[in-house]
Amino acid sequence: MRMTIAWMCAFAACLMTAHGAGLAPREWTVDGVKREALVYVPDTAKKTAAPLVFVWHGHGGGMRHSALAFPFHTQWPEAIVVHPQGLPTPSALVDPEGKKSGWQQKRGEQNDRDITFFDAMLKSLKADYKVDDRNIFCAGYSNGGMMTFLLWSVYPETFRAFAPCACVALPGVPLNVPKPVFFLMGEADTLVKPEWMRMTVARLQTLNQCETKGKPWEAPGTTLYPSSARAPLVVLTHPGGHTIPPGGKTSELVRFFKQQLAKP
Repeated sequence: MRMTIAWMCAFAACLMTAHGAGLAPREWTVDGVKREALVYVPDTAKKTAAPLVFVWHGHGGGMRHSALAFPFHTQWPEAIVVHPQGLPTPSALVDPEGKKSGWQQKRGEQNDRDITFFDAMLKSLKADYKVDDRNIFCAGYSNGGMMTFLLWSVYPETFRAFAPCACVALPGVPLNVPKPVFFLMGEADTLVKPEWMRMTVARLQTLNQCETKGKPWEAPGTTLYPSSARAPLVVLTHPGGHTIPPGGKTSELVRFFKQQLAKP
């Protein structure tokens, strides 16, 4: 009991730290439904064009957990960072009744409510701040990674690069435009099996016209597959299971995204 209370206090302290770093809740009404996200905006975003990063949580997670696991706002304080909150969504693997929060996986599911939510967020952020249209990025974990692939499929020209983590690209989600991508997977993942993720990596290599043989990238456990289409693939493999590595490996994701920044 004492350990539980201590853990809850520590978690609350982390949330306070996250909010103290500039994250703030924001709401939208989309098709009559209240939607929300935690949003970080640098002070310069009213006058200077800022990169924009969307980070989608996994099934059963939430925007606060996402902000703690993937603290882009501390690793990349010059960027606008958005951690959207999902709604109850069925998941065949872990939540067939749809009691926990998540995202649609394919076009047309849930009446495209999450694609419409993304549209509303992007439109309002562009209205309120100077968003660098050339440098919009998308990352997600597990079900959030599948949402990342879905947005790649629907809006490939909107985004500069992607970082889906611990997930697969579903066959029913067409990917037709090569884009720089950072892919994270666990060798001991028992939910999203490594062989499934390796199939996704192979699909990305083909799409991005990558070299078949990779070479070490700039961080431990990472492999770079150079691309003739200027869409490099970096794969980070960690020894864990279906978990988020400490810090979400955010520093590696930020490093990759910064390398893809479009210059004026």
